[in-house]
This record gives sequence, structure tokens and C-alpha cells, in this order.
Amino acid sequence: MSGITFIIGGARSGKSSFALKKASDKQGKKAYIATAQAFDAEMKERIEKHKKERSSDWECFEEPLEIAALLKNIQGRYEVILLDCLTLWLSNMMLAEKNIEDEIESLVSSIKGNKSSLFFVSNEVGLGIVPDNPLARRFRDLAGTLNQSIAAVADEVYFVAAAIPMKIK
Repeated sequence: MSGITFIIGGARSGKSSFALKKASDKQGKKAYIATAQAFDAEMKERIEKHKKERSSDWECFEEPLEIAALLKNIQGRYEVILLDCLTLWLSNMMLAEKNIEDEIESLVSSIKGNKSSLFFVSNEVGLGIVPDNPLARRFRDLAGTLNQSIAAVADEVYFVAAAIPMKIK
């Protein structure tokens, strides 16, 4: 059974573990799309930890930028696709000076009508104080737009806090 599940929460909230468990419970061939880039030793360690959490059932695609194209390319080949994480993708897009609004539109377009069970993980960054600099405010605002766009097309939305998932849609 296909559908779009969106999992959102704060940093270290347990959202990735929840998404992996929920997606792993689905039957069929599985693809994991990782958007993180290992720019430093600490990030390399985080990526390795995430890899160890996944079973051998998952085929991993490391794609920091072109996730809409990748989703179109692999649709039909996998029954389950998990993308972790949209806010890292957003950071990558900002660093690459991409047109974010167009990229979000392209992403949403690529998931509409996809026959796989899709799982998207993202950070909720709008619950804190207003950032003190323009770049951070732009990131927060774009993350809000991205999250709203994915939530709008999702069949289910979960908010995860303290490793407790709450279904909100």
C-alpha cells in the first residue's frame, strides 16, 4: 500500500529512528535516500551511526541535491522509500545557491502519484526564538515553507518529541 508519511521533530527527537521503524515494517524492496554530506569528522560519525541502524534490507542512495530527480528515477523499483532528511537537503540547496522555491515545487511534483510508500523526515525549526541573522531567518522561513508543502501532500504526519510520535494528520 502506497502513501506519503511525513515525520517532523526537533534535533535528536527520535524522528529518524521512528521513521526507520515505521518504514521497515512495510513489505517490499526498500530504498534509503540520505541527504547528509560528511564535511567533517563529527558528521562522518553521525552518518556511520545512521548506517548501522539500518538493516541490509535497505539500498542506500547518497544524494545531497537532486532528490526530485532521484525519486523520479527510482520510482517503481522500490515499494518503500525513506528520505532523511529534508532540512539537510535544504541546507545543501542553500549552499549550492539553488532556487529553493523551484526545488521545493519540483520535489512536491515528483512525489505526487508515486506508487511507493514514501517516508520523509524533517526538522521543525520554527518553534524557537527568531534567529538573529538574515541567513538563519531565511533558512527557518524556507524550512517552514518546505515542511508545509510536504505536510500538505502527505497522507500521514507525525510530530516526534522525546522519542514519542504524535500523529497530527
